[in-house]
Amino acid sequence: MAREFNVENWDQEVLKNSGVTLVDFWAEWCGPCRVFTPIVEQLAEKMGDRASVGKLNVDKSSDIASEAGIRGIPTVIIYKDGKEVQRKSGVIQLAELEKMVEQAINL
Repeated sequence: MAREFNVENWDQEVLKNSGVTLVDFWAEWCGPCRVFTPIVEQLAEKMGDRASVGKLNVDKSSDIASEAGIRGIPTVIIYKDGKEVQRKSGVIQLAELEKMVEQAINL
C-alpha cells in the first residue's frame, strides 16, 4: 500500500531516506489523480521494500508542494537519498513508472 506523506513525516520519510522514494503529488478534486491512484497502489505493492512509494495531498501540504515546484497534478517526483532525480507530470502507466524507479535504484 502506498504511504501517505505529509508535513509531519516529509523530512524523515523522503528527504532523509537513504533509498529511493516515489512521491505522487495529487488532490482529491483532480480527475486524472483519481485515475492514477490505483496505478500508484500497484507500484507500491510491486516495489515492496526496494523503494518507498507514497502520495502527498497538495491541498493539505501546500508548502511542500510549493517547495517542490509543483505546477500541475498529478506529478511524480522520484527522490534518491533525499535528492530529486526524476520528475514527470500526468497519468503514467505502471510499466513506465516501474522503469523510472528501477533507473533511480540503479543510479
